[in-house]
Amino acid sequence: MSNQNVKAKMTNYRWVVCAMLFFATTVNYLDRQVLSLTFEDFIRPEFHWTDSDYGNITGIFSLFYAIAMLFAGKFVDWMGTKKGYMWAIGVWSFGACIHALCGIITEGFVGLPNAEAMRLASDAELVARIALISSTLFIIARCVLALGEAGNFPAANKAVAEYFPKRDRAFATSIFNAGSTIGALIAPFCIPPLAAKWGWEASFIIIGGLGFIWMGFWQFLYKAPEKNSAVNKAELAYILSDDATEEAAPAIEPEEAGKKVSLWGCFKYRQTWSFIVGKFMTDGVWWFFLFWMPSYLKTTYGLASTDPKFQWALGLLYLIVMISILGGYLPTLFIDKKKMDPYAGRMLSMLIFAFFPLVALAAQPLAHVSMWWPVVLIGVAGAAHQAWSANLFSTIGDMFPKSMIATITGIGGMAGGIGSFLIQKSAGALFDYSAATGLELFGYTGKEAGYMIMFTFCGVAYLIGWIIMKVLVPRYKKIEL
Repeated sequence: MSNQNVKAKMTNYRWVVCAMLFFATTVNYLDRQVLSLTFEDFIRPEFHWTDSDYGNITGIFSLFYAIAMLFAGKFVDWMGTKKGYMWAIGVWSFGACIHALCGIITEGFVGLPNAEAMRLASDAELVARIALISSTLFIIARCVLALGEAGNFPAANKAVAEYFPKRDRAFATSIFNAGSTIGALIAPFCIPPLAAKWGWEASFIIIGGLGFIWMGFWQFLYKAPEKNSAVNKAELAYILSDDATEEAAPAIEPEEAGKKVSLWGCFKYRQTWSFIVGKFMTDGVWWFFLFWMPSYLKTTYGLASTDPKFQWALGLLYLIVMISILGGYLPTLFIDKKKMDPYAGRMLSMLIFAFFPLVALAAQPLAHVSMWWPVVLIGVAGAAHQAWSANLFSTIGDMFPKSMIATITGIGGMAGGIGSFLIQKSAGALFDYSAATGLELFGYTGKEAGYMIMFTFCGVAYLIGWIIMKVLVPRYKKIEL
């Protein structure tokens, strides 16, 4: 039978799995965006938050996410892909929903009857208590959210490794990773209207509830490919084609299957540190855009989150980010056409993507020409990040055995979360400081100077990260246990 006929009869259930990962990641980012899209117009006035309060909340979320990521990968490896993902999305959906209780509990602590009374509070001591109690409650809710969300990428990355051969993993990863962009794209069109009509609490409950619906589909649709009746022999052979083409695989695979590497043992490999650097330097950039661009549009252009212009601005930004889905296909071209090894193809692709965020350097200089300039330029930088991220995740599957993939993903996620914590915390303090002191820098004053500093870092972070990664792991070397 010809190879063409085999391919013609191949089932494509792996793409059903990829679609499920895409929808889970979409829900993940919808849950994450509710706070940033309700912060300026609904939550800040009610609880009297400063930028530092918001920076603390998003920063501690990032830090707790980082700590949880360190163990989430190991948890997923231990529980398995199906059960691990179920636990992850169940916990983060619960965490999203309990944000709605923060207002009611704050009212009880400060002795005020309703949200309007808190909004109208003018006594400095009472205002400070409202801000402290409410922000503490939000931090607790965000930590529960972070605990669950930490499992998303380790579980999704493990599912991709189980259902896709190496040549397709970057493309599959870019597809499910695009769910983060779709979630961010949909969010400004649905979350502010929900908050305006039924209150910000309802937006957390409704968006959080989507995860429980996903869990029902996952329970019935996901099985390991070897045990899945929807996967025929041709597709299973394609999924396992890496094992068939690697000469050492028959001798190594059974031995590796019985070997385990401790969490701390993973840190002895340069490949682990390369992934750590890639995540630490760049994850915070994406989260800065995600958490602060709604506030940027409000403070720079006075746009309310319910303003159609605000919604279309963020919609355009994340529509541009969607271009990133093509980024996962670029290394496939290098691998197939240039006959490069997977790692070399991905590193070359990542170098190309590392140059695009430099356009963020022009975002603030062009901000007064038109609002659309920073929107478009940050969109390009965000697209580059997502393409970079998809390939960065795939380097794990290139160099580590399957038994370590989720654990390494978790370690890298921890590093990315720590990087994000530092950026979120610094941004909040910087914006309050620059506004209070009238900071002058690069020809800009106040918050504009603060944003110029942040956009500059975001622009150069990827090239710095790539250089360090290349020094740590100059060429492809697979880890054998």
